[in-house]
Amino acid sequence: MDFELTDDQLELQRIARDVLDREAPASLARDIAEGSGSADELWATLTSLDWPALCLPEPVGGLGHGWVELAVLLEEMGRHVAPGPFAATVAQFVPAVRHAGTLDQQERFLAPVAAAGATGTLAVDEGAGTWDLDQIRSSATRDGDSFVLSGIKCFVVDGASAEEIAVVVRVDGGLRVVVVPGEAVSARELDPIDATTRHATIDLEGVRVGHDRLLVGSDSEDVVVRAVQEATVGVAASTLGACQRILDLNLDHARERQQFGVPIGSFQAVKHKLVDMYCLVERTRALVYFAAAVFDSDDDRRAIATSMAKAGAGECQQRCVQGGLQLFGGIGYTWEHELQLFLRRAKVGELHFGSSSSHRRRIARCAMSAP
Repeated sequence: MDFELTDDQLELQRIARDVLDREAPASLARDIAEGSGSADELWATLTSLDWPALCLPEPVGGLGHGWVELAVLLEEMGRHVAPGPFAATVAQFVPAVRHAGTLDQQERFLAPVAAAGATGTLAVDEGAGTWDLDQIRSSATRDGDSFVLSGIKCFVVDGASAEEIAVVVRVDGGLRVVVVPGEAVSARELDPIDATTRHATIDLEGVRVGHDRLLVGSDSEDVVVRAVQEATVGVAASTLGACQRILDLNLDHARERQQFGVPIGSFQAVKHKLVDMYCLVERTRALVYFAAAVFDSDDDRRAIATSMAKAGAGECQQRCVQGGLQLFGGIGYTWEHELQLFLRRAKVGELHFGSSSSHRRRIARCAMSAP
């Protein structure tokens, strides 16, 4: 696959970077981490710029762009450690409704996202931390004209604040998606590693929803698999952005920090570490945008492309965090330095929607089953 960003996509990247430089400085993430800031104003700005509508279908008020454009935005969001509901809504909730819902259901749940910045998220994992769909035990049981839910969901991004939650459950033994109002569930926020990305455990026990909230666009489990794959690549794109910023901070530090009368970037050991980080970031970028292009072209390599992107992003995070802290020395560990904000975002991205090792196992299964 011969791939490079088009002029329009490069312009989108430039505009996104300019907007986030202005509206989402590192000080905003720090204020939120310290409990004195809010992402509401940033979300209102992004909504006014139609960012949530960018990749939504035109029939529901979206702009009809593809996954490559979304990856551009998500990378920039990670690069700025931007807080708020953008990633959970656009890269997790939207794919679930878009792939699993009927046209009427897409209109019902996605039009408010495009028009008014309604928020949503996706609930999959049940505590194992693998996001393995075979391990899902939560269920929805028919009771008259409604469904009664049972089970719990863990590590749900914005689980305590999203207006709608797309919940993957078992209905009559098969995997389906039910859209649950956020106010209907009991949510407990987890102590965050990255305070700009809030996770929660949600309790579904006894929650009752109308039958029209079961997404019935397809009875194939493949639509659920695809929604989770797209959410996974969204996390990888955000992690890529955080790793790029860690590399940028280290390059600036290597140019400016003097030791023995010369910049530390002139030392061979420092050069090697920076080159290793650069190669990993560029490899991850290739894998993330390959996966995005696969989604846009409806290529049948979705499974392996997803796991390659996520495994690559996780491994990139591990090396960039380790190398970044070593090059900065003790100051990199301090709360006062902005490096720690991006280290936290990258670490969350490594684990969310499956670790590198779990995705490597999936890659092996894909390779072994290939003709």
